[in-house]
Amino acid sequence: MKALSLFGVLILAHLVSLLGRHIPLSAWTPIAYLWQDVLVALLFAILDVCMKRARTVWVFYAILVVYVAINVPVTRVLSTPLTLPMLRAARGPLRDSIAYYFTPLNLAAIVLVLVAGVVFPLLLSKRKFRFVMPLAIAGIAIVVVGPLSASKVETVGMHRNAFGALLPVRLPDMAGATESADWRVSPFPSTLDTGNGSQYRGAAAGRNVVLILLESTASRYLRLYGAEEDPTPNLTQLASQSLVFESAYSVYPESIRGLYAVLCSQYPLFGAPPDDYPAAPCVSVAEQLRQIGYRTALFHSGRFVYLGMKSVVENRGFETLEDAGDIGGNVNSSFGVDEPSAVKRMLSWVDSMPPGKRFFLTYIPVAGHHPYATPDPGPFPYTTEISNYRNALHYGDAALGELLKGLKSRGLDEQTVFVIFGDHGEAFGQHEGNYGHSFFIYDENVRVPYIIAAPGLIRDQTRIRFGASLIDTAPTILDLLGLPVPKRFQGISLLEDRPRMALFFTDYSLGFLGLYDSCWKMIFETGTKRSKLYDVCVDPQETQDLSAKNEGRVAAYRARLEEWIAAQNK
Repeated sequence: MKALSLFGVLILAHLVSLLGRHIPLSAWTPIAYLWQDVLVALLFAILDVCMKRARTVWVFYAILVVYVAINVPVTRVLSTPLTLPMLRAARGPLRDSIAYYFTPLNLAAIVLVLVAGVVFPLLLSKRKFRFVMPLAIAGIAIVVVGPLSASKVETVGMHRNAFGALLPVRLPDMAGATESADWRVSPFPSTLDTGNGSQYRGAAAGRNVVLILLESTASRYLRLYGAEEDPTPNLTQLASQSLVFESAYSVYPESIRGLYAVLCSQYPLFGAPPDDYPAAPCVSVAEQLRQIGYRTALFHSGRFVYLGMKSVVENRGFETLEDAGDIGGNVNSSFGVDEPSAVKRMLSWVDSMPPGKRFFLTYIPVAGHHPYATPDPGPFPYTTEISNYRNALHYGDAALGELLKGLKSRGLDEQTVFVIFGDHGEAFGQHEGNYGHSFFIYDENVRVPYIIAAPGLIRDQTRIRFGASLIDTAPTILDLLGLPVPKRFQGISLLEDRPRMALFFTDYSLGFLGLYDSCWKMIFETGTKRSKLYDVCVDPQETQDLSAKNEGRVAAYRARLEEWIAAQNK
């Protein structure tokens, strides 16, 4: 009776989570969506039979019901139940973002499942159950066939219940890695007129470097990349005399692992949290510049305790490391402090140095992060999530403008090279269930603005179309300064005149590998081994899957992706 009640709760939670979503119809669909619920109910039935203390079983039942109920609004909002990476992320810094979703509708969904957890046992307690053994055998058969059925139906992970989603995403057996392979060389010739910045190799020697990672900033929302609105006018103005990379991609659609790739020019590991990264060999770009006399600092208006960020930034060559707790500010949220306070603190640090001392300054703002709150009203109407987001970008861009103005007033602008890019994108339902940034690798998640400006040196805008990656940042900085690039770096200087692909992945919920190659965009799901192929020059919204018409290209790209990710996880 308890197991059947739990099964009813699981089914109800699943149905509520799926309301309003497209469900592919086939003979496999019912099994694909139900087999994990059947499995949990069967395991609970075994526990009920083996346990002699009924009260203990009821307590365990109550805990399971509560956890299932909490996952319903999470699944409705994010298209996935809580995963292990999500549980690690749901700490103090995300308090404001989590509170944003305590809406009456989401609270009602939780209450509905909790009430069902009480009512089902009361209704079933007075019934006599027959055919228990045939039902159990049928349940076992569904569980056995379940994984196969899930591979036959494109559920995008929505077949998982609150407990199935806790299983870590792992890589299946893939093609063997070739140690010396250059995974970013395309298997196909490029026909793009890409442009290049090779004339600037070594041209910024002796300059300061300001590295800025714009939070949750996707290229598609900026006028610089064709949007009607202009939430970042200061960035647009700076880009008028800069190298603009039209097809730049994050390595991973989340800030901390992306930062590791930027500083160390190393791909993060698939399935490994950032806490594991201190053991990874890395001589960061900050450390290399420090060794030749640069003063180095990183200022973050957020908090280093978030998602293992300390393990990525500590002992990486920064003499000064300051986050929201060190900076303080006029506006303090769960996620960080106001950007003007961070800018004021950075300029104070610059002023503290002896005249002529070179510096490497890294700035990581939090403006742009959900819940897109700003201290002051912005220019866009506060009527939709995306308008709030644009206002947050505008607020962060105003702080960027103050930093640029502050350096110019000190006579440092023409002694500095600026490398500015989005750390990852942000999605607003362009693809069903795709919100936020971490769960998918569509262009709204991973395609980012990327500019290199050097006032007095770069006097016009040059647009470069080949695939750029954030992992190329460290070698590009060194190349600009005329310094040698370590062989250990996995990135390539963006000033080199040669096309390359961009590679990226996520394992935050499901496992996806992807690449961009001269208009072609490939997404490969590691669990189902399902591939999608888009021509993003013709179809920038990624709505027309061309994989069936380009089987040879898909096979070549898949082999390259498997070889690449296998090499990272050796």
